[in-house]
This record gives sequence, C-alpha cells and structure tokens, in this order.
Amino acid sequence: MDVATTAAEPTRRDFLYLATGAVGAVGVAAAIWPFISQMNPDADTIAQGAPVDFDLTPVAEGQIVKLFWRGKLIFVRNRTPAEVKAAEDVSLASLPDPQPDSARVKKGHANWLVVYGNCTHLGCVPLGNEGPYNGWLCPCHGSVFDTSGRIRQGPAPTNLPVPPYEFVSDTKIKIG
Repeated sequence: MDVATTAAEPTRRDFLYLATGAVGAVGVAAAIWPFISQMNPDADTIAQGAPVDFDLTPVAEGQIVKLFWRGKLIFVRNRTPAEVKAAEDVSLASLPDPQPDSARVKKGHANWLVVYGNCTHLGCVPLGNEGPYNGWLCPCHGSVFDTSGRIRQGPAPTNLPVPPYEFVSDTKIKIG
C-alpha cells in the first residue's frame, strides 16, 4: 500500500470536517445576527429624524404644497413676483411679530417660502391663498398670515416658523 497516494486523496473524514466547519460558521453567524441587528435604530426613529428631499420642479407659480417632516406639516410655497414684492414692501412696524421677508427665505430664492403648517395660536392648519393678504387664514380662530407666513391679524402670537432647510440645487431642497 502506497501511503503517498492515500494521503493526497480526500477522504470521507476530510469532507465531514469541512461540512461540520461550514455548518458551525453558519450557526454562529445566525446566532450573532440578532445582536448586531438590534444596534440599528428602528424604522420609526429613522422616519422621525431623517431629512426630507423635495423636488421643486412640479410646483407651479402661486402653488402651495404640503408635506411632512418629523411628523409635522410643512408648507412649500412658490410665490409669484407680486407676492414677493408685497411681502418685501411691508413696514416692519405694522407687524405684531416683526421679521423681514429676507430673513424667512434663502438668498437668491425669494420666491420659495418654506414654513411649518400649523397656526401658532392653537396648532390649527391654516388655509392657503386665503384672507386679506392672500397668505393663510386660520378658520378656527381667525388668525391671518401674509404671503411670507407673518402674523398680520388675530390671536396667533408669532409668525409661522421656518424649519431648517437648504437648497441642494436650484430645483431641490432638503428639509432637516
């Protein structure tokens, strides 16, 4: 019997060692997977804090679009040149919560206004393109906001807040 030929050929025992090792490796990976997976944040956490990308291309001039970020309503308004001019020409002394229009929009993008969509009085959702200033009108208690989201009349104490956002390109914004 030649020892060199029998040692070079794989035996049944070699196959069993390899198969046992492979099954053991798969078993260890399957046992460790839940521990690694539980370190990731759950879907609700990701949905609550993740930034929202929004394409501005389909929003027509004068249109208001509603979307949600972190469970809060957001208004994105494509203001007309007349609305921008009217918002810029307002005397700050006449406003209950004085804030220039330029502080509420991004430089170079004066036609785009992004604000939270809840009245600062009791959290109602104001109606867009309504009221004497053609901005927003809260139907519940009568707060009136202009086209810059600034309070003009009614019980709301402050302007509609501006969420953190930035222009990623000329036609896309990222909220959050």
